[in-house]
Amino acid sequence: MNKKEQVFKKLDELKIPYEVIYHEAVFTIEEMNDLGISNDGDVVKNLFLRDAKGKRHFLVVMDKDKKADLQSIQQQLGSTVLSFASENRLEKFLQLSKGAVTPLGVINDTKALVEVIFDKELIGKTRLGVHPNDNRATIWISFDNLKTLIEKNGNDIKYITI
Repeated sequence: MNKKEQVFKKLDELKIPYEVIYHEAVFTIEEMNDLGISNDGDVVKNLFLRDAKGKRHFLVVMDKDKKADLQSIQQQLGSTVLSFASENRLEKFLQLSKGAVTPLGVINDTKALVEVIFDKELIGKTRLGVHPNDNRATIWISFDNLKTLIEKNGNDIKYITI
């Protein structure tokens, strides 16, 4: 079973409704915009970050049009200096590759080590666009249902202002 099918299976097990659209591989928000995917809901941007010592890892989820201020995020999380985690760490913790980062990657985080950080503005959104661990598809899911999946996996969730 591939990573995308694992996401569908987990969503179905949890009885979480979703819609899926298939498209060519996209690696940036601009490419998603060019395909018109962003017109169907609130597409999110995802950053995989680590603290200075590599002890804590964060998956920051925010609206596609926002710019992340790592210093502000660091302060709100009470963390040491934040930086982007390496592709090796992304693979190790979420079994994802660059360009396919998604909050649905937590289903691969069997020890629930990654802290998921949501921009507060996403709370209550009914149509968030995220990759199903594969950047050749986009899933539409409500914020509440996405939060449920992450909680069921055991990952900590925090809310910040971006």
